[in-house]
Amino acid sequence: MTDDVIEVSAVVLRSPAGEVLTVRKRGTARFMLPGGKPEPGETRAQTALRECAEEVGVELEPDELRELGTFTAAAANEAGWSVRGTVFVHPAVVAPSPSGEIAELRWLDPTADPLPADLAPLLEHQVLPALRAQVS
Repeated sequence: MTDDVIEVSAVVLRSPAGEVLTVRKRGTARFMLPGGKPEPGETRAQTALRECAEEVGVELEPDELRELGTFTAAAANEAGWSVRGTVFVHPAVVAPSPSGEIAELRWLDPTADPLPADLAPLLEHQVLPALRAQVS
């Protein structure tokens, strides 16, 4: 890891079947959770809610947002950097659509074995194991 850290917030949204919503930003190859970097003065939760609205067109209830944890991994799109993501879970069943910088949406079975090879390291190595641990 490096000292160069990008702070982000993200949201886990699930389908009725328990799949996790992932997004791929334009010009990138890896899928990750909806989320992004904070604007000045935003809390981590506010960042997660704003990014979710901007990226997948879904307005979430702030009172229903629950923190899953803060995780660190190699950044998916910035070589030599790491990303520290505060990840929230929201219970809403949503009908997302890609907007803003999002090129593609994909629902992911978090128990799939093997997982797709195109997942961001934070999602693959930190968030999905945390989600699986909650179910066990």
